Amino acid sequence: MFRRVGVVLAALLVFSPGLAAAAPAFPTTIDLPNGFQPEGIAIGPGPVAYFGSLADGDIYRADLRTGRGKVISEGPGTPSVGMKTDAKGRLYVAGGAAGNARVVDTRTGTVLASHQLTTAAAFVNDVALAGGSAWFTDSVNQRLYRLDRGTVTMVPITGDLVYGTGFNANGIAPTPDGEALLVVQSNTGKLFRVGFDGRSTEVALDYTLTNGDGLLLSGRTLYVVQNRLNTVAVLHLDRHATSATLTTTLTDERFDVPTTVAAFGHRLYLPNARFGTTPGPDVEYQAVAVPAPR
Repeated sequence: MFRRVGVVLAALLVFSPGLAAAAPAFPTTIDLPNGFQPEGIAIGPGPVAYFGSLADGDIYRADLRTGRGKVISEGPGTPSVGMKTDAKGRLYVAGGAAGNARVVDTRTGTVLASHQLTTAAAFVNDVALAGGSAWFTDSVNQRLYRLDRGTVTMVPITGDLVYGTGFNANGIAPTPDGEALLVVQSNTGKLFRVGFDGRSTEVALDYTLTNGDGLLLSGRTLYVVQNRLNTVAVLHLDRHATSATLTTTLTDERFDVPTTVAAFGHRLYLPNARFGTTPGPDVEYQAVAVPAPR
């Protein structure tokens, strides 16, 4: 009988995010390989996180229950930046200055597809899954890239979002109604609703998202990482994401230029990019977990 109870409890910890996140064994700091230079994170399915390396594009998989992990996919020598996983175990990876995107099998690390989104100077920064497609931002060129069943379409951004000097469109997430996208502009600290046709409208907001980077949507709550401020802004959106209100900000003494955020159970996980530290093979990198506000 006791053996059966133990088996059932183990199954609950694996399949119930709420119970798993509450388990005391779950570490709040995850060590990444020295010299890794993390930027992106994606979580799931299950208590597993994936991290991408700016140094060479390696993909590192970590078990959130133990904090242990390994490189499952060797990079192409170019960056892995923003990432998202889908329910079929595919990891979508933005390729930064390489101007490309990859789709990786999370079980085997095999690159299922590689797409050259542009041959121009670019920085393909982040990715969101919405409307049946993968959408990638370009922080240099005023456009999005839509990946739909292997076909890439360039979607010019029009309307309120106007590019200027520095990093522009960065983090991206679906709107709560699933009918459009949310994009943060790093150099202005503004947030925009962008339709699937590229038409953008500024979201009315009582807060400036200075150094806005990765986005995470949960219901009508939007988490916005402000990287060099070591802060996560927590916004409440209206139903159609035309306006937003700041509800709180999150900080932690362990933050060291976190770039983006993913969630499991009642925790938020953020990789420390440490942009203020000169990269090197012996530089230590970590991801940290903080409680999500309730």
